[in-house]
Amino acid sequence: MTKLQSTSDVSAIVLAAGLGTRMKSKKPKVLHQFAGRAMVSHVLSALTEAGVTHKIVVISEDAKGVEEAVAPDPVAIQRQQLGTGDAVKSALPLLDENASDVLVLFGADPLISAQTISRMIDRRQAPDNPAVVVLGFCPENSAGYGRLITDKDGHLEAIVEEKDATPDQIRIDICNSGIMAIDGKRLKSLIGRLGNDNAKGEYYLTDIVALAREDGANCTWVEGDADELLGVDTRADLAEAERLMQIRLRQRAMSGGATLIDPDSIFFCYDTDIGQDVVIGPNVVFGPGVTIADNVEIKAFSHIEGTTIAEGAVIGPYARLRPGAEIGQDARVGNFVEIKNAVLGHGAKVNHLSYIGDADVGAKSNIGAGTITCNYDGFLKSRTEIGKGAFIGSNTALVAPVRIGDGAIVGAGSTISKDVSGDELAVTRAPQKAVEGWARRFRTDRQAKKNALKK
Repeated sequence: MTKLQSTSDVSAIVLAAGLGTRMKSKKPKVLHQFAGRAMVSHVLSALTEAGVTHKIVVISEDAKGVEEAVAPDPVAIQRQQLGTGDAVKSALPLLDENASDVLVLFGADPLISAQTISRMIDRRQAPDNPAVVVLGFCPENSAGYGRLITDKDGHLEAIVEEKDATPDQIRIDICNSGIMAIDGKRLKSLIGRLGNDNAKGEYYLTDIVALAREDGANCTWVEGDADELLGVDTRADLAEAERLMQIRLRQRAMSGGATLIDPDSIFFCYDTDIGQDVVIGPNVVFGPGVTIADNVEIKAFSHIEGTTIAEGAVIGPYARLRPGAEIGQDARVGNFVEIKNAVLGHGAKVNHLSYIGDADVGAKSNIGAGTITCNYDGFLKSRTEIGKGAFIGSNTALVAPVRIGDGAIVGAGSTISKDVSGDELAVTRAPQKAVEGWARRFRTDRQAKKNALKK
């Protein structure tokens, strides 16, 4: 993603103290993942992409794991759940005193884009110098949202929570997303004057609009896309966030020059990096850390994570590439093959039913069906080295640590526990022998016993 222009004088406060009771989970809400990373990380990434480098995350005392997840960004602790205004107040001691603008966002509104954040900053920095810019939107169902109250000129006068709204105010279409851009010079004063005389007895951040207007300051709003402003409170919301993010990621892949045979069945991670003229078949799933070069084909039902795939490689169908896999140029990884922490050289082939873990496979080598690298002895993992142009016969077990030299051949059905030099043939299976007439005698004997049982 292209980082937008730096906004070093802009700070952001990300509210992430919600416990996620409706998620029915012991995990803090903002740590629930979609598209390969936690919700709060999506928000922080959008801020970074928008050029915001100073970020504070507000968490609760019980938010185990959130501080580690958002590092190196600092956290502020909200000791009691007393509303959004109180949450922002808890972050003020960590706020950059020179911040000209302060953004307030929510860690459980993970679909916000860098472009929308930049629009908020631009509007706050406009010549009319609004004290507060609110991100509004028009949802299909406005139930539960506060309403933006404007004057005849469209200026924002106040935000009214639904529980405190009159019937006329409830009919207003423009709703409050909760996301704001605030004049940094006015923020502390506005927060300090908040009261809690409302239906919930909380300190509403939204009340700063009315306070700013009382001071004679201008307040305004910009309209955002409802899909960006989905708040995740339940598992169903999380699934909807995944659906919407996948639409974005699929479109990004296709716009970048990839062909998706059945886009709706392909699942990307937030950081999947795809080159041009890549063809991806149905039901392919990408985990974190995948980079794919140009002219790669990934066939149906493959699962790929932590992998680099070079130009011209063909993967699948039904392949599993695990972290540390490096697939070389024009290499082939076929059906029901698993690669883990292994390097496949230029043009190497592992086409059928094999496990290659903790290994280096040289260029143009061929790995036969049913081959496994026995990389783990119950305590330690060891590496297998296969040289260039080697041929490993089907149903071979390579017991690491072991090295197969350039051009060596390993006979099918062998178990190799000692190094094989270049151009050698290694075979460990028992010699074949034949017993004349044995099969005929076996059938005759068995049929007689079967007949006897029927009498």
